[in-house]
Amino acid sequence: MNGSSQQRFDVVGAEAISAILANHRSEVVGLVRDAYLAHQSGRTINPDSYFLTFPDKPTARIIALPARLQGDAADGKTDVAGIKWISSFPENHQRGLVRASAVVVLNDMATGFPYACLEGSLISAARTAASAVLAAELLHGGKRARAVAIVGAGPIAATHVEYLLGTGWDIGEFRVHDLAPERAEAFRDRLRARGQAAETATTVADAARGADVVLFATTAPQPYLDDPTLFTAEQTILHVSLRDLGVPVILSAQNVVDDVEHCLKAKTSVHLAEQSTGNRRFIAGTIADLLTGRVAPDPGRTRVVSPFGLGVLDLAVARFVHAQAVADGRAVAIDGFFAPAGTP
Repeated sequence: MNGSSQQRFDVVGAEAISAILANHRSEVVGLVRDAYLAHQSGRTINPDSYFLTFPDKPTARIIALPARLQGDAADGKTDVAGIKWISSFPENHQRGLVRASAVVVLNDMATGFPYACLEGSLISAARTAASAVLAAELLHGGKRARAVAIVGAGPIAATHVEYLLGTGWDIGEFRVHDLAPERAEAFRDRLRARGQAAETATTVADAARGADVVLFATTAPQPYLDDPTLFTAEQTILHVSLRDLGVPVILSAQNVVDDVEHCLKAKTSVHLAEQSTGNRRFIAGTIADLLTGRVAPDPGRTRVVSPFGLGVLDLAVARFVHAQAVADGRAVAIDGFFAPAGTP
């Protein structure tokens, strides 16, 4: 976008975003990779996430993730700021609605004007899955797994499966566990329908036993797994939901996060580990450290990645999706959205 007198404002909805993301999964992983490296090199501004909570709705929250992502002038990428505004209302399931809903707003750094509003839950799920899949490859040492355990059979887990399979992972079988058995069974049946070997598991331990990769994608408000012997040194754990693993599990593992300061808050498992020990020495490093070789996977311990989720990742994916939507004619321009110059 440029600073012309007629400022364009686009809206991009879920249908267009879903189609774009489905056709560009490998590119999205690359965008997330580049955003992590930009963050490490100081080309981002990524303040703390802001949590809006409600005394009368203790399970619900709305989170604001503002950020700025500076592009690399050498490859022509733009400088963009913006915000993701994402709600989590778990009781929506009882209303027949999805738990999470979101928007992402992009701002032009030349003028400050917002220039696009995109449906954000799909972008959020995609960047979360891309982050986890990237970390899994780095920590696991490749894209082959005899078994992948899935704990929490919701939309986030489904997106992670799409990114694993869509980026070339060779997976022998899936094992699915959910507190609602019917959700696990439905998830298993969808996997089988696409030709994947899949079974349900009654417990987390049953799901995780013998799995090379274990994905936690639950809505757990606090840790419930305290026994480190549930996991082995052969396993990589994608701790996407952040609050499943107890402090003893965290302290026994090699821990990787996407950003130390961001992840050590909001009573995540690693935050509780910091409070318990009074230090951060149990954190080996970040995903960017894995990318640059500053941290190597430890084959002698369970490897746990806990990605809190950075706003710059949402900006990287949303900027790409918006550009694709404009190129494909899928972005809806809202004429006259802004007040004209000179308006009081």
